[in-house]
Amino acid sequence: MPAEVRQRAGLVEGSTLVLFETPSGIVLMTQRQLRDRVREELSGLDLVGELLAERRLTAASEDAA
Repeated sequence: MPAEVRQRAGLVEGSTLVLFETPSGIVLMTQRQLRDRVREELSGLDLVGELLAERRLTAASEDAA
């Protein structure tokens, strides 16, 4: 990785990077960037509510059987 890019990204020797493949190509991020991206994508979602609703549906279908 070019020194200029590392400097702009604030990367130093030993920085941990995460690499993952997307339909658009390969993405390389710092752990902080990945954490921020995941938080942004999950913001506004009610994951606990969704899980509870799913569990209630499963329990109701098991009770009906």
